[in-house]
Amino acid sequence: MAISKETAKKYGTCTVIAAWLAVFCLFGYRSSFSIMQTSLVDGMGWTSTQASLGYCFMMTFYAITAFFSGSLIDKRGTKPTYIIGAICCFLGFFLTSFIPEGVSWSFPVYLLSYGVFAGVGTGMLWVSSTISCRKWYVGASYGSKWGLAFMGAPMAQLLLTIVVSPVLKNAGWSMGMKLLSVIMAVMLLIAAAVAKPMPDKIGAQPFGLDSLPKKDESAKPARTWTVGEAFKTRALWCDIFAFMFAVMGEFLIWSQVVRFFTIDLGWTQESLFGMPLANVVYMLIGFAGIFAMPITGKISDALVVKMGVERPARRLMLVISPLFGIAGVLCALTGNFPIVCLGMVLLSVYWGIEPGGAAGYAGTVFGGASLGRIWGLSTLIIMGIGPSFGTFMGAFLFDMTGTYTTSLYFGLGAYIVSTIFAILLPKKMKGEE
Repeated sequence: MAISKETAKKYGTCTVIAAWLAVFCLFGYRSSFSIMQTSLVDGMGWTSTQASLGYCFMMTFYAITAFFSGSLIDKRGTKPTYIIGAICCFLGFFLTSFIPEGVSWSFPVYLLSYGVFAGVGTGMLWVSSTISCRKWYVGASYGSKWGLAFMGAPMAQLLLTIVVSPVLKNAGWSMGMKLLSVIMAVMLLIAAAVAKPMPDKIGAQPFGLDSLPKKDESAKPARTWTVGEAFKTRALWCDIFAFMFAVMGEFLIWSQVVRFFTIDLGWTQESLFGMPLANVVYMLIGFAGIFAMPITGKISDALVVKMGVERPARRLMLVISPLFGIAGVLCALTGNFPIVCLGMVLLSVYWGIEPGGAAGYAGTVFGGASLGRIWGLSTLIIMGIGPSFGTFMGAFLFDMTGTYTTSLYFGLGAYIVSTIFAILLPKKMKGEE
């Protein structure tokens, strides 16, 4: 039975709110690792590579779970994924917080508790948040709404850095994880309570269809793609590789940049809120991202309207996105404080474009009916390789060379490759006029 327009509007808004909460928790895991890594390494007596392996394990299980979450979303919506996410994200932090320091078995237990539980929990969040927004909003509505939802990511980086940093200083990483476990559980249970069904399950149309001219038939695909058909297209593979190499550079920077500031640049002095200067500079990505997310979303939607066709507009944004990543890394490598701060702002602009842009481009090609399954399997490849390999290489290169400068150059190369694949994205599919 079809629902009223007013109810559909309410459901769409609830979807964005739930996605905001999910994205907050997902990126809360990522940003908290960066600020806890030094405390964890010092307390456990591990190398940077060992500490980062837990994060790599998390991203591997994240990718595997994301594949299955896509099918679950297509069938039952986001509510069950958020409930599972709440349980596992809580356990990931809570169980890890009880691992004792200085014992031989702490490292394998860390890989299990943090890697597996956190991986399954966060794996339930990415596809559910991106695809639910894409199913409810298309055309010139998608970028703006996803920009609002994705504001949860920089808010997590900003707020959790402020909340966790003094806890790390006064009570250590274990208490920090206990606090984070409660935050994750509460926010994701709220997301599950707020979550609503997908429009195709309740007889509703996505918002934004009327914002596109009739010539843009790509925004309203007539066919339902199977996963096998989708993976035979150049469009999907270029989208996958563009996003995969982008997040390879992104996760390397996000997970290691605080230690780059601390070890390579020597920014260890206390600053704002009694936090180390390195943490404050890192917070700039989150602070700038609060504005970058909705602004880049608005710009991408305006580009859709100006070009009159959604797919080329999303493609162009995916070409531009890693260029901001490249510029941000180059600024960081200068070691000059004002220029480094500018680099953090540029990285936030990249961040505001890339994730939603990749999912948005896929949506213009394959439509909404089977997008969860298609993007779920795509995420398995993207997140199974990109973040894990990028995070590992960031730590490994430091252990091998004694400097994070080498690691940042690796991230720079990943952004360059992402740009190349974005340029190769097709504007039209075979059979389209």
